[in-house]
Amino acid sequence: MTIEKDIKIEQYKRQLVYYYNILMSVILAIFGLIFIFIIPDKIMAWYLFGGLFLLLYTYMIVHKTYSVDVMVHSYIVIATLYNFYIMLAFWDNSIASFVWLIPIPLAAYVFFQRKYVFIYSLFVLVNIIAGYLISKTFSFNFPKHRPEDVRITDTILMMSNVAVIALLLYFKDKIKRVEIYHEIEEKNQNIAIQPANVTEKAPFADELFEKIELVMREKQLYKDVNFNISKLSTEMNINSSYISKSIRTKGYPNFNNYLNMHRIECVKRLLSENDIEKVTLMYIYTEAGFSNQSTFNRVFKQMENITPSEYISSLQLH
Repeated sequence: MTIEKDIKIEQYKRQLVYYYNILMSVILAIFGLIFIFIIPDKIMAWYLFGGLFLLLYTYMIVHKTYSVDVMVHSYIVIATLYNFYIMLAFWDNSIASFVWLIPIPLAAYVFFQRKYVFIYSLFVLVNIIAGYLISKTFSFNFPKHRPEDVRITDTILMMSNVAVIALLLYFKDKIKRVEIYHEIEEKNQNIAIQPANVTEKAPFADELFEKIELVMREKQLYKDVNFNISKLSTEMNINSSYISKSIRTKGYPNFNNYLNMHRIECVKRLLSENDIEKVTLMYIYTEAGFSNQSTFNRVFKQMENITPSEYISSLQLH
């Protein structure tokens, strides 16, 4: 049950990051257009469009490579520092730029332990204090905006942050429901009397293994010579430790053993479908994902208890 809970929560967190990126992209694009067509400020417009590009480009690169926690930690720090220029630019016009920083502690609350809520709240506070001290110490030649222009930006800013906070709270509620549901399930399991020598296998392990099998067979991922559990984790968007546990519940010692099983099955299938006199054995084992013949011979003997040559001879006899 713990595996199922962790996977479900991780999926919700990834969904939250995905939708947040869409929402923030729309918000940055709207503000960028405002500072081009309604409130002329080319520097601010280019700054906002630069942030939009950075947001989308980095997300496309890292969202399949890094964990959710690493992405969110990085974003919180970068977004807070990115907002620093905007905060200084509007310091004498409006304090609404501080509103951008309000979701930061809430995001920490959704994704991390309580200590990070305190740490990032302090980080936000330090940024505001630094902005105040810098604005009082140095004079900047930022454009002065009319009150009616400030009302436009403040209104859209407040609406945008309400949308961001609503998104965070919506997914926090979904994550909390998963946690509560599994707490109840665990309590119910603890109440039930289990035989002393029986180890119950989590039903979710079977469901996950079925998904792994489906992906492996449909996409024939084992044919990739460099394929490993990390690549499967990326392909399925599931933590590799969950994949490993699910495979072990099916009796495989490790992922490599499971991967070699698929490759040997592929070799046997290719041998039965092709005339070995017309195709080389090298073609057969490389097509199945083996990098060299010595590894292929060793794995085949280990799994089939006979050598590839003996197996081919038995096929020819039939």
